[in-house]
Amino acid sequence: MQLTATLTSRLPMSIYNSMNQPISELFFQIWCSGRITRTDRYGLKSALLEEMLDEEDKAAIDRLLHAVRRGWLLVE
Repeated sequence: MQLTATLTSRLPMSIYNSMNQPISELFFQIWCSGRITRTDRYGLKSALLEEMLDEEDKAAIDRLLHAVRRGWLLVE
């Protein structure tokens, strides 16, 4: 329990919050801003590592990766 509190306290608050955000909201936020931040990348990474995504969420992440490769989204 103490280890979890220590790890959580080391994460910046925005990263911790993005892990609780649904993929659809994260997708919308990234697409509207035209940029994917480090915080967004951490949120996507944590979602992928949990392996509990449905096909729609996986497709949304694939679309974001495609947009980055095509240069439609900036990586910050």
